Amino acid sequence: MAGGDDRSYAGRWVARLRGRVIAQGGTPKQARRAAQSRYKEKPEIVFMPTNFPLPFPPILDSICAALPGSLTVYLVGGAIRDVLLGRLIRDLDFVLERDAIKTARQVANRLKADFYILDPERDTGRVILTNADGTRTLMDFAAFRGQDLEADIVGRDFTLNAIAFNLVDKTIHDPLGGIMDLKEKRLRACSPSTFTDDPVRILRGIRLAANFGFHILPETRKAMKEAVGLLGNISAERMRDELFRILGGAQPAACLRALDLLGALDQFLPELSALKGADQTAPHVHNVWEHTLATVGYLDSVFAALAPDYNPDKASDMLNGLMVLRIGRYRQQIGRIFDAPLTADRSLRSLLFMAALYHDVAKPQTKKADEEGQLRFWEHDQQGAEVMAGRAHLLAMSNEETTRLETVVRNHMRILFHTKRLVREGKPPSRRAVYRFFRDTGPAGVDICLLALADMRATYEQTLLQDTWAAALEVVCLMLENWFEKPAESIAPPVLVNGDDLMRELKLQPGKKIGEILEAIREAQAMGEISTRDQALEMARENLKDHI
Repeated sequence: MAGGDDRSYAGRWVARLRGRVIAQGGTPKQARRAAQSRYKEKPEIVFMPTNFPLPFPPILDSICAALPGSLTVYLVGGAIRDVLLGRLIRDLDFVLERDAIKTARQVANRLKADFYILDPERDTGRVILTNADGTRTLMDFAAFRGQDLEADIVGRDFTLNAIAFNLVDKTIHDPLGGIMDLKEKRLRACSPSTFTDDPVRILRGIRLAANFGFHILPETRKAMKEAVGLLGNISAERMRDELFRILGGAQPAACLRALDLLGALDQFLPELSALKGADQTAPHVHNVWEHTLATVGYLDSVFAALAPDYNPDKASDMLNGLMVLRIGRYRQQIGRIFDAPLTADRSLRSLLFMAALYHDVAKPQTKKADEEGQLRFWEHDQQGAEVMAGRAHLLAMSNEETTRLETVVRNHMRILFHTKRLVREGKPPSRRAVYRFFRDTGPAGVDICLLALADMRATYEQTLLQDTWAAALEVVCLMLENWFEKPAESIAPPVLVNGDDLMRELKLQPGKKIGEILEAIREAQAMGEISTRDQALEMARENLKDHI
């Protein structure tokens, strides 16, 4: 190891004697310890700069200028990882020996940013800077978890997140070899107790491996599996948040399969285990569990094909190509919808993946064979919506999120129904069918359209006929056309009369009948049958006559 090209030690600390490298390590302490085991002379401990520039965001210079001169502050965790990988970073985590809250407040004042105390007992504060483009940069300042920086680093989750950058002397501290793991695309736990200390790291590890294309080392995977039983001790909120990061990240289907192989899904989504034993007959080519994973995978490819920054290489098969030709013109509108959050932490996109994961959850409990031996799953959509709502409640999701999930699962068969009718009878959905679809689903109707396409791909796989796929695309295109281009005409026509009008003109008392008449008027408007207030009142009078 001694000697050699100094460039091979870039980003490492080395011990040198008479200009010759005799030992190296991820920290000064490691380099000194390695040298002392072989040499009696006192070596020089120096940091070897990286042989490439570190593209830190400009805000870091402002932060450094605001720091007190009496403390050494380190940038740690995912920010260093992303800088080394050349990825865009938004959030910054800092650690220091003491006075973290005081330092955070000082930085916030200097930057004219918001400041919050996150954890007074653990001396942790947060700075939130709103950027010119409306985005936010989060900066967390925390005291060391442990007696020093190295103890703090060893207590982290994975070596790729266990790298620190000294803001004062611009040196890197990498005691666990995280930089080499980044280069070799390895995911390695920081310590044998990584997952017993915090079992949520099991889910995080699967997500990181998928997001970065890393290989999980065998000993790390073994430790994950041994700690799976501890997931039941984790709060629903933490499990939910990590699950939704998986659903909103790269390769969600592969992540779910990996979690299943570890036995982790049974710990927090136990309803899914029954899907593995639920067989299906043609046209399905998979059992319910494999179909579910395939649906999640195809939904990922649907989003890739319809993304605002469409990449043909990610959606290059023929069926996706046909989809792009038919509904690709709505990619900007779709992108705006699914990038929007329902909450601060969860996007509509990840919520739709959750619905895809549960869309057939009630098939095991509704499975019956008809007189011809064909398996049927009557009302699995209705019962599945109830299961979905129950799981959303247990995951402490908001009422709005729960309603959206329930609506998607309850109505996920409707596009398929119209597709079969179009194939069989040559009849596309009528104006009444379009109106009623969005009346029952609202904005979630767009979610259902995309899920239906993924569901169909997963149902037929290689047996899907081009004519059947073309029919599904025609139905979805019609629905999206009405939602995006003609909402006032066919989905939410302008109000011609209200309840007060009906009570005054028709001498009615408040009650259920008024709501029924108003709905009939709206549907008639959507059908193009009426367009004026007088026509609406006349229709209301006729409606009353029919029920006398």
